[in-house]
Amino acid sequence: MEGAGDQFQQQTRYERGHVPRDDRGASAEPAPYKTYPQAQRVDLPFVGDMGGPRLYELIRRRRSVRAYADRPISAEVLAWLLWASAGITRRQRGWTFRAAPSAGALYPIETYVSVHRVEGIEPGVYHYAVQEHKLERLKAGSAAGALSAAALDQRMCERAAVVFIWTAVFARTTYKYGQRGYRYVYMDAGHVGQNLALAATAAGLGSCPIAALYDDECNAIVGVDGTTESVIYMTAVGHEA
Repeated sequence: MEGAGDQFQQQTRYERGHVPRDDRGASAEPAPYKTYPQAQRVDLPFVGDMGGPRLYELIRRRRSVRAYADRPISAEVLAWLLWASAGITRRQRGWTFRAAPSAGALYPIETYVSVHRVEGIEPGVYHYAVQEHKLERLKAGSAAGALSAAALDQRMCERAAVVFIWTAVFARTTYKYGQRGYRYVYMDAGHVGQNLALAATAAGLGSCPIAALYDDECNAIVGVDGTTESVIYMTAVGHEA
């Protein structure tokens, strides 16, 4: 019998021609900020560069960028983005730990990239082999058009130099945490995505996270079944136009 997490995953899917709309209207929009007017308030000091000037600048400058130039990125930059978002940073007593945190160090998130314009790497769909820090080519030829269509026809996916596509292998987490593991899977994806956003900013690139996608179409692009492994998140990366 399916659990609540399984049902949530299946019942919140987008399909072309069937994207549920919320018709409650603007009157149902919640307030963007929560405050306690009767509470005592404490002034906070100015946010300085406690993490170092470089980290301060990266966080300050990070923005979602949706318009990209035709310039390619280098293979070295792509390698940096892969490592900084999901790569192995430490090996200890048979365990490997990665750049982004994961509940139970189970790492359910798999990274695929749709390469459009990367120097020295042919356009195609690739899987990031984390253990060896290598790319595995799954499909030759640009998937830019198909990917743009699968992302609810968002053209930025076609214009980007590369699009990161993250899937979840749910059982890696749910075998230990049960249905609650679905919560942790999505948190893990968010950690990876934020790492990528800051790494892209550090490389002088723009990026934009994407959660609006037609599930089956995206799954077909990377060749996963949508049940045991499914696309849950993406990010477009490139030089800002």
